[in-house]
Amino acid sequence: MERSLSETLMSTKNTIRIGGGSGFWGDSSDGPVQLVRAGNIDYLILDYLAEITMSILARAKERKPEMGYATDFVSLVIGPLAKELFDKKIKVVVNAGGCNPQACCAALERELAVRGVPLRVAAIVGDDVAPQMDSLRNRCMVSEMWTAEPLPKEVLTANAYLGAFPIAQALAAGADIVVTGRCADSALALGPLIHEFGWRADDWNLLAAGSLAGHVIECGVQATGGYSTDWRDVAADWSDMGFPIAVCNRNGSFVITKPPGTGGRVNYGVVSEQISYETADPQNYVLPDVVCDLSQVSVVEASPDEVIVSGVLGKPATATYKVSATVPDGYRCLATLFVRGMSAAEKARAMGEAILKRVRRLMAEAGFEDFTHASVEILGAEEGYGAQAAQREWREVVLKVAVRHRNEKALDIFSREIYPAATAMAPGIGGIFGGRPKVQPVMRLYSFLLDKSEVKLSVHFEGKVYPFESTLPSTIEAFEATSAPYDLSNVQDNAPMPSGPTKALRLVDLAYARSGDKGDASNIAVIARDPKFLAVIDAQLTSDAVAAYMSHLAKGRVRRYDWPGLYGFNFLLESALGGGGVASLRYDPQGKSHAQILLEFPLMVPASWEVPLR
Repeated sequence: MERSLSETLMSTKNTIRIGGGSGFWGDSSDGPVQLVRAGNIDYLILDYLAEITMSILARAKERKPEMGYATDFVSLVIGPLAKELFDKKIKVVVNAGGCNPQACCAALERELAVRGVPLRVAAIVGDDVAPQMDSLRNRCMVSEMWTAEPLPKEVLTANAYLGAFPIAQALAAGADIVVTGRCADSALALGPLIHEFGWRADDWNLLAAGSLAGHVIECGVQATGGYSTDWRDVAADWSDMGFPIAVCNRNGSFVITKPPGTGGRVNYGVVSEQISYETADPQNYVLPDVVCDLSQVSVVEASPDEVIVSGVLGKPATATYKVSATVPDGYRCLATLFVRGMSAAEKARAMGEAILKRVRRLMAEAGFEDFTHASVEILGAEEGYGAQAAQREWREVVLKVAVRHRNEKALDIFSREIYPAATAMAPGIGGIFGGRPKVQPVMRLYSFLLDKSEVKLSVHFEGKVYPFESTLPSTIEAFEATSAPYDLSNVQDNAPMPSGPTKALRLVDLAYARSGDKGDASNIAVIARDPKFLAVIDAQLTSDAVAAYMSHLAKGRVRRYDWPGLYGFNFLLESALGGGGVASLRYDPQGKSHAQILLEFPLMVPASWEVPLR
């Protein structure tokens, strides 16, 4: 590239429309079609990657060097929509490159050639740092960011979460489709905004705002009512949900909306929930290009299905990339059995414990050591609610028994001993789902920070390789927030504890909530439905109260962060996911249901409050 990045990132546009057409690999293929045909968008972004996805793609590449990317993107998205993308001048940014962005680009070019559509394709290369593991290990440069564990000897994948500026560089070169490997999900939207608006590497507030726009729409229809606390308000539209559109302004503010005539809702509660999703400390949401301060964000309903978001602040980026590595960690096997009849939960528990006892005996006789992990869950008996579970006689449940072991052969014994339970134990087993359970390798997530100077990036475009034009040097590391207490002087009825007659309500009557994961920690955001509810929630939903209420799940400390802009709080429950991600044996390894449990937390409110019950 002859010109500098800053010279090529100039535009006269003041508004850019970006559609979020996929929240994960396997999301509805209807999203891209809907946005291209009815969204009036300038850019289509598609998020395909998660840690488990990277390990799947890595194994696919091991089997066939030309694989390792999300093939659906080529065959189900670009192929059918290529001509419309070209005719409407819609550009595409996607992380479907997975472990092999160059192969994905080659497949795209072949598909486009067959269809006779002259879209230009670029790949961002360099996120794969697995070849550097031996060097980093020898230099003692790496330790796990949560546990300080040294770098393991065997690493299957290791990919840095890249930022948005390489995407902007590829767009400046003339690419119509930009394919990345691992990058921050929000960077898919921030890259086009940097390109179109000429934002610089030290425009911290603008970069933070663009990052938040990407964060809101990267999970697809979660931003338009999917996964909403008030799901009944949206249920009638689930069959035709509208995918989100961020209408982004040069000044950093943006509007969240969806294509007209589609299902779903875009309102204060839905967008606020998505803003809070998996953010941990809202004053320090760390991304590759900027550290976002979301604590004062403003969410305002402008009109039906249009919400204005503003007030995001930014801080200088850190000197490091976050790297997610997958580490082989033995094997796992999971079995589920349907159990019906009187005392079904009691029967299922007894069966699960008996299966484990029997297999432990057989493993010992065969010379194997004990399981490294074992889990029994009675699904349908409200075990996830701990002490808050309903006390009743359950008559239909599903028994889940899951185990992990270092030796694959040991788990063959477990797999063989599931079927005998159907005749050797309690009556009422109605089926063993999926037949004999399969033994599968465990790929544990290992996250660490890596200095950006260690990661060499480049743009591959039309047969040429362009080194990434680095942005300004980083200046500070993110710090732990010291969240100031709420100023409730302007909030009506703000007495923290009612002094007169009271009544009991559930948290769901006063607030929205959304949960997700941060490694082995569960992140639960709580947002007041009305500012006047904030003082009651503040006083009663303390970190200690949440720790006690969720003690059956959270085995570490519980931290609460204030979120003034959203009239809410963000809770981080440490050691709450049984190891988290693919390492966990739980049926909810990412804490997706934890907000639903917390929403039944009891609160005492003034008896005079007229609050609709949810």
